[in-house]
Amino acid sequence: MSNQIVYVVSDSVGETADLVVRAAMGQFALNPDIRRVPYVEDTSILKEVISIAKSNHAIICYTLVKPNMRRYLVEEAEREGVVIFDIIGPLIDKIQSVTNATPRYEPGVVRKLDEDYFKKIEAIEFAVKYDDGRDPRGILKADIILIGVSRTSKTPLSQYLAHKRLKVANVPLVPEVDPPEELYLVPKEKCFGLKIVPEKLNNIRKERLKALGLSDGASYANIERIKEELTHFEKVVDKIGCQIIDVSDKAIEESANIILNAVQNYRSF
Repeated sequence: MSNQIVYVVSDSVGETADLVVRAAMGQFALNPDIRRVPYVEDTSILKEVISIAKSNHAIICYTLVKPNMRRYLVEEAEREGVVIFDIIGPLIDKIQSVTNATPRYEPGVVRKLDEDYFKKIEAIEFAVKYDDGRDPRGILKADIILIGVSRTSKTPLSQYLAHKRLKVANVPLVPEVDPPEELYLVPKEKCFGLKIVPEKLNNIRKERLKALGLSDGASYANIERIKEELTHFEKVVDKIGCQIIDVSDKAIEESANIILNAVQNYRSF
């Protein structure tokens, strides 16, 4: 049995069963010949695998979540004298008996969870890469573009939305610098201007300067300078025609919910 053949049968990709078989075989002086049979959807494939396994004196290890498929495999394998092992079924049954919950019987759940996780990571990395206008090319790739003057919560809002699997680029506006041309090339529904009242922004910037050990008398926190920046902001967002969100008294979650609802409505058309 130095080259034991194992057929890994699954209604998904079979990765879970493959890993378990390799881990178990690693405890023996065996060289497993693992042959995957993924995406099994009907009993005719199971019948064929059992026939081949019988002729090769092979073992069948399987992860089938649908009870009728598991039942067929058990009955047919017993009739043909083929050794089988159910990797996931007993655990599903045990969890059901303990929790009284009903399984979804949905193949590929782990893979879908993994895909969801990697989408979130990709969105977070995107938000970091295209934060604060670092690369205007990100505007064309983004699901959402946030526009605003300094200290209007663009970065934390970008990260919050990234955890919702949305790719967000944010663009700071200052009167002395023309906004990126890319802003005028994307659908206005993807853009959101973050507005704030001058007095509120003045206080935020003063606190920021103090935290950095700098004088709060710098032009960055000057109320007239702030009004000039906000006037410039209004001109840009008016030209784009995008939705404006007043973040003066809103938590990040509130602003995010407004954006998420707007994006959902946009995508439904």
